[in-house]
Amino acid sequence: MTLMLLDSASLWYRAYYGMPDTLLSPSGMPVNAIRGYLDMTARLVSMYSPNRLVACIEGDWRPSWRVELFPDYKANRLEADSEEEEEPETLTPQIPVLLDLIDAFGIPMVGVDDYEADDVMATFATREKGPIRVVTGDRDLFQLVDDKKDVKVVYLAKGISAHDLVDTKWVANKYSIPGDRYALFAMFRGDPSDGLPGVRGIGEKGAALIANHFATAEDAFTAAVQGHEALPPALAKKIIAGEEYLKIAPTLVHCARDVALPQMSIEMPGKPDDLSEIYRIKDEYGLGASVDRLIAALGW
Repeated sequence: MTLMLLDSASLWYRAYYGMPDTLLSPSGMPVNAIRGYLDMTARLVSMYSPNRLVACIEGDWRPSWRVELFPDYKANRLEADSEEEEEPETLTPQIPVLLDLIDAFGIPMVGVDDYEADDVMATFATREKGPIRVVTGDRDLFQLVDDKKDVKVVYLAKGISAHDLVDTKWVANKYSIPGDRYALFAMFRGDPSDGLPGVRGIGEKGAALIANHFATAEDAFTAAVQGHEALPPALAKKIIAGEEYLKIAPTLVHCARDVALPQMSIEMPGKPDDLSEIYRIKDEYGLGASVDRLIAALGW
């Protein structure tokens, strides 16, 4: 009864950089991201045998409500003099083809205006029954792990074959913090990939100390002001100096869990009566065995 949530942009970026750029369509267009995404999805479906599946996509990779709070949110990813995310030019034309193919397979696909894919996944993970497996290469989503509900992150940093299945014990062992406090840890440490500075002067060790003694940023700030014995004076001073950032950090770092998702079936797609559209795209773009592997993994 497993629900698998695919962080689609994370997968196609990983496929793009992990697959050779010599994989070309008959017209000469690179198809490495498309083929890699299909191959990864097929392997994941075969490994985890989900009965529910959602390809989650970005409605907006820089939601207005996060940017209003913190204008530098993901600004490090912007092209110069542009509001568009910097994206490899040979990846850009592959994405519409991949989305058309996901749709042709009947795989449920969800993106919501002004929300990131992370927020969509977090909302599904909150409202749906477990077990739930969140597939991503993004450690931000470690905040979703929940042993009681059986929510785990299929973490692809080491690739599919050597991926980690992240639960609270994994987080605890990796960062020396309570496994359900990753988001708090990230608030203080920061995340350069999202342009989030964290609290000035506080690195992993300081963030871990805070996460081990306090459950929220507000609790940590109050403790710093009161001179709590768990906080060395120098660390308490840094927390107090970061007061303004800590007011907005929870909204920036926590995934939204109340996104208005569309009403739709998220069951595994059944075999359509007509596979001609899938085969048309397969032939036009030279996707060969990658399409066949996904068809086989779906049991068609």
